[in-house]
Amino acid sequence: MNPEEAFVYAENHGPSDETRKIACEHPKWAYFYARYVDKGPREDTRKAVCKDPDKYNELALYWMNEYAKYVDKGPHEETRKAACVDSCSAYDYARSIDKKPTDDTRKSVCSAGIGNSELAYSYAMIIDKKPSDDTRKTACKDPEHALKYAEEVDKGPHKDTRDACCRSLTYSYIYVDSIDRGPHKNTRKVACGDPRYAFDYANDIDKEPRDDTRKAACKDPESAYRYAKDVDVEPRDDTRKAACKSSHYAYKYAKYIDKCPRDDTRKGACKTPGSAYLYAEFVDKKFHQETWEATENTEYRKEYNNFLNQLEKDKII
Repeated sequence: MNPEEAFVYAENHGPSDETRKIACEHPKWAYFYARYVDKGPREDTRKAVCKDPDKYNELALYWMNEYAKYVDKGPHEETRKAACVDSCSAYDYARSIDKKPTDDTRKSVCSAGIGNSELAYSYAMIIDKKPSDDTRKTACKDPEHALKYAEEVDKGPHKDTRDACCRSLTYSYIYVDSIDRGPHKNTRKVACGDPRYAFDYANDIDKEPRDDTRKAACKDPESAYRYAKDVDVEPRDDTRKAACKSSHYAYKYAKYIDKCPRDDTRKGACKTPGSAYLYAEFVDKKFHQETWEATENTEYRKEYNNFLNQLEKDKII
């Protein structure tokens, strides 16, 4: 007789030590025996559903959880211990069986081997309803949940959550904007790892220029141009040099920041015929050999000629 057969027989003929013993060879049938034959908890059936939960993995944990809900109808040290071999099971036990926090379920959710950042955040938020070092530490395994922990559990900044978010450019920027609500050396350092974030940090968070954010922004022509325009609000050799690595931003730097022609911005603009033509018309506002040569044998030579003809007409008028 196998465990299922033992349960079916007992269901029809009533409980006995022999059929119960056979049913207890598998957690599913031990649970069914306890619920539908014994119609109450016993040490042997409980022990059967709690035995070697890792052997049957999630299935065994499911029957243990069902036993706690529908047979014990509440928490028990043995079922809780079995639940705590798995962080998800421990969380579910705390939430639906204990309906309160306990050291062992929290420890399982936060343990180094099986700890889960999302569960740790949820445990703190829903079960503990307050922060603790262990749930915070585990939540900080992942920047997303570290940010949520800071927002919804700590409700403010903390070194651990900030450090965790600083492993990600995106989350570090969100952290400084929504949690710190002001500049911090750690988040600034992370932002300086990307020229675009460095500019955004200087413009939106620091709200002033700094050597470190400028240096970082200057690794990209567009960011260097935007830094000069919106943060420095003046031309500088370093932002100009960086902008000149792009013909488009060399032209824009000359037009909107220097507001005058220079050899270096003209040379930068002349890397492409379109920017060379624009430089001639809107910055030099006259013929220049360098911009003329840059448009040779391109569609912009016609535009350039039209521009020169218009200049001659304007002289006559």
